[in-house]
Amino acid sequence: MLEENQVGRAETAGEGSHGDYIFALDIGTRSVIGIVGVPEGEKLRVSAVETVEHTQRAMIDGQIEDIEQVSRVARLVRQRLEEKTGLVLRHVCVAAAGRALKTQQASYELSLKEPQVVNQELLCQLEAGAIEAAERQFHPETAEQEQPVFYLAGYSVVQYTLDDYPISNLLDHRGRRLGVKVIATFLPREVVDSLYTTMRKTGLEVSSLTLEPIAAMNAAIPRNLRLLNLALVDIGAGTSDIAVSRDGGVVGYTMATVAGDEVTEAVMKEYLVDFTTAEQMKIKLSGEDDISFRDILGLEHTVSSKELQGKTEPVMRRLCEEITGRILEANGEPPSAVFLVGGGSKLPGLCECVAELLRLPPSRVALGGNNFMTYVDAPGMELTGPEMATPLGIAISSALNLINDSFSITLNGKKANLFRSGSLTILDVLLMNGYSYQQMISRSGKSMIVELNGENRVVYGGHPRLARILLNGAESSLSTLVHAGDGIVFEPAAPGEDARPVLEDLVKPESRGTAFLFGRPVPLGTRAVINGCPAAPGQRLMTRDKVHTVSVGTLGELLASCGEPRERACLINGSPARPDDKLSDGDRIEAAPEGDGSPANGEPVSPARAEEKQILAAPPEGPSPHPGRIRLTLNRAGLELGPKPDKTPYCLIDMLNLVDVDLSKPQGNIVLHINGRNASYLQPLADGDKVDIYWDGADTPTKP
Repeated sequence: MLEENQVGRAETAGEGSHGDYIFALDIGTRSVIGIVGVPEGEKLRVSAVETVEHTQRAMIDGQIEDIEQVSRVARLVRQRLEEKTGLVLRHVCVAAAGRALKTQQASYELSLKEPQVVNQELLCQLEAGAIEAAERQFHPETAEQEQPVFYLAGYSVVQYTLDDYPISNLLDHRGRRLGVKVIATFLPREVVDSLYTTMRKTGLEVSSLTLEPIAAMNAAIPRNLRLLNLALVDIGAGTSDIAVSRDGGVVGYTMATVAGDEVTEAVMKEYLVDFTTAEQMKIKLSGEDDISFRDILGLEHTVSSKELQGKTEPVMRRLCEEITGRILEANGEPPSAVFLVGGGSKLPGLCECVAELLRLPPSRVALGGNNFMTYVDAPGMELTGPEMATPLGIAISSALNLINDSFSITLNGKKANLFRSGSLTILDVLLMNGYSYQQMISRSGKSMIVELNGENRVVYGGHPRLARILLNGAESSLSTLVHAGDGIVFEPAAPGEDARPVLEDLVKPESRGTAFLFGRPVPLGTRAVINGCPAAPGQRLMTRDKVHTVSVGTLGELLASCGEPRERACLINGSPARPDDKLSDGDRIEAAPEGDGSPANGEPVSPARAEEKQILAAPPEGPSPHPGRIRLTLNRAGLELGPKPDKTPYCLIDMLNLVDVDLSKPQGNIVLHINGRNASYLQPLADGDKVDIYWDGADTPTKP
């Protein structure tokens, strides 16, 4: 979080007026270090320094585990500094542990409808998509709305592709498929939240926040040296944080999971001493010839520094191998030089071993500390030890606005988190403050595919609400560069609603009255069946539903829908009719008398087919004696049917129009049984089947 020069200020105890003091806290695994100073020109003049060690294991690898314990130690540091300086400290500058950073690699492809020239906005969308993909890899199985929040600390592009061909820079090229692979580094929100909560319990308000590797770099490596390819390694107790600079900015972060504690534990095992004794022996390695100690049995011993160094050399070399491996991973090649800081960096032989493994001249690997005085004036204090890199870096980063080129940017009225240096776009600022790619790039709602009369139909989702970006009150875009003092207003995009169609969105069922077939009412118009079941008005459709429509508007359609031959000779209102004659409300259809020659399709009706349906006096016993015909029991009445014109077998749905059941006027749940078992509309019928179709709750099924 970048602040102006008033951040981290204190009030004088006597007058309560605002001063120019900076108060910085470095919350480490072993201790909490506090620094109070005042900016003077291009330097920070340090007024007081205080260190208090943790009495319990309240920190694990630099991450706060016991908030109450850490806040208690921080309060003690604050009280002692207030006593030394006579100030009332209200605001504090802090840094998040670099070891909490999470790094992930991901690729993303943007497909355009047609080839077009790649501008900065398209490039931003592409890179934001890759960053989102990298973030999702931390919790791939978690739903989008439940994803934990991460703050982007920084990212670098590994490779672009244009229409599947690798390219170093996409800008101004023309293509249809844009691809990118990135390495992105994130800071989990819970790390920041625990830091803020601890400070509130300490009675302090966080006024600036940076990352520990950046803070250490600001102290150890002056900005004018960062045009060079340099690596800084902060070797703590539990982990070693690494930052890489190039072309004037910090371009990469990583972490090694080994640090000073590995050496301390090796001393414990070798000499049978407790952790505190082993830690003191390790510290004395670089300053004393002979080291005296008492083991856990109470026996006194003295060993030479040379002997102790020999015992710790194997674990020290493993530490160097891990550190150099991580440097090469983050930088891609050996850097021009390496600076080692932190309490663990003072181990004898460490610099030489790192130089050997990176194949650098020994002079290119050095302890940080020589450059501290570039920004610090500390009369009467010895602050050049490498363990002071992070606390001094936090203080001077805020005092001299080194966090990000003197930036102080607001986002939706609040000061924004900015974790890295260099030029920043609105996209960078949004990602650093926990906004996701989906909140920036609007998308339509999810579409749905439904089958209608055998063909797939796409029902599209709703239109999205576009993201709104204002920079200093003017409409802007993700690719716009931000400058010191800028104010950003961001209203996230909202996706369109997912498709949730109802039946009427695909078809328009309609009623055109009722015709009477052989005295039985049959509705005219269009009706629908969904997955073989009659559809109700307003019924919601689901993905892959199969919708079939049945239209009854002509004599032939009516006959076919009722299981009658389409060409059957009929009379409409007493007059001979053809299959394509249109029907009207109230029309009465009767069978034409046998042998009267009434035309059905322009030819005399065959007497053998004049009556395809025969009502039996009693339920049938056994199969039909007539070839090609079947006997059924429909609603307890006997029925014999002739073959269908298209020779297809009869299905239960063919029986609908043979019973007095009006599906357009539901009277409850429809009961469909074949031989006493539940059946579907499309289930085929066999000779001798017993079929029941009626409304649930009806006393007696209606006979045909």
